[in-house]
Amino acid sequence: MTALAAVLFDMDGTLVDTEVLWWQTTVEIAADLGYALTDADAPEVVGRAVEDTAAHLVRVARAGEVQEVARALTDSFFGRVDEGAPIRPGAQRLLTALEAEGIPFALVSASPRVVVDSVVGGSLAHVPFAFTLSADDTSLTKPHPDPYRAAAARLGAEPHSCVAVEDSPDGAASAEAAGCAVLVVPSLLEVPTTPVRTFAPSLSEVTPATLRACLAAPLGV
Repeated sequence: MTALAAVLFDMDGTLVDTEVLWWQTTVEIAADLGYALTDADAPEVVGRAVEDTAAHLVRVARAGEVQEVARALTDSFFGRVDEGAPIRPGAQRLLTALEAEGIPFALVSASPRVVVDSVVGGSLAHVPFAFTLSADDTSLTKPHPDPYRAAAARLGAEPHSCVAVEDSPDGAASAEAAGCAVLVVPSLLEVPTTPVRTFAPSLSEVTPATLRACLAAPLGV
């Protein structure tokens, strides 16, 4: 079996419970545009980059400018996150276990840098990430493979020796396309199964051994 070189964690909905805050933010901004958000909009909201969600709202509401809506989404979400984002169950225990075993881990998020820095400076202030990567740090963000490829390269590791921990369809697609093994811990959206994805109901069920076992899944890329 390939040795586990590193673990690459998504942030929103995976390590911290910010997906609900993001949904609340999007409901608020959509209402300002005269549009009532429903569950049908979730695939265009949860796990998506700010610009993608802004473009969706402008399209369905037939109002607003994408850049202005993106700015409003970021500002409102930042305000909610800055008040404190709760850590997901089992996250701290798993991070502590990885640190104890000397397994490096990094944060790979589709959120803007300002949001990532707020969460890492608050709820995740004591977590020794090797580094954090935001949507601002690559030309393309999730669901494109760029973020996970960049993270693996920064660690000097091959993607196939890294496990990405994700909660959303776009995040899982990004990691899989990059060539990483993928552990999915779903939050708000159902994530499709593929041969390279391992699933766990909660991070409380995950250990370093669980992550090593993910590397045995057949790689599709």
